[in-house]
Amino acid sequence: MTDESLIGLNIEDAKEKMDKVIAHTQSELASVRTSRPSSNLVERLEVDYYGSTVPLRQIAGFHVPDARVLVITPFDKGSIGAIEKAIQSSDLGITPNSDGQVIRLNFPPLTEERRKELVKIVKHQAEEGKVAIRNVRRLIRHDLETSEKAGEISADDLERGEKELEKITHSFTLEIEKILSAKEQELLEK
Repeated sequence: MTDESLIGLNIEDAKEKMDKVIAHTQSELASVRTSRPSSNLVERLEVDYYGSTVPLRQIAGFHVPDARVLVITPFDKGSIGAIEKAIQSSDLGITPNSDGQVIRLNFPPLTEERRKELVKIVKHQAEEGKVAIRNVRRLIRHDLETSEKAGEISADDLERGEKELEKITHSFTLEIEKILSAKEQELLEK
């Protein structure tokens, strides 16, 4: 294997792992409640469905008819009670309203204080994403250094690989910053 292809494999591995970090961070930030309802808030809730625990998204559909209401339509009307129980035991702080066919979640406007708390939460989640990206960088850098010590790549190739790794680390960190900025704006808009 050539020096170039070994470094390229490490860089591709880093990009793949950092993509997963970005996807996870987006998912985490999407689950934070804003003033607008979103299915992301409830679709991962675990529901006790006929003796087994399943995510809500597997047993119901979602839609947002207006700016403050999320409607959950169970595929099986017999699961409404279990869905309501899962929502009530979650940390959403919203009481479900059911008419026997669908469940409506009415989202009250967020207070200014609550908005600021949520901004702190999303900043923390974004920082966790950045730490995960730096951990990937550290792992790949270690692999490159190991390859150099084993004589598989030269010192110049190691330096070039580290520069490339630093460049992609920076770009993925900026991506998390953009995601965070968009979420902050969403939280602070009234």
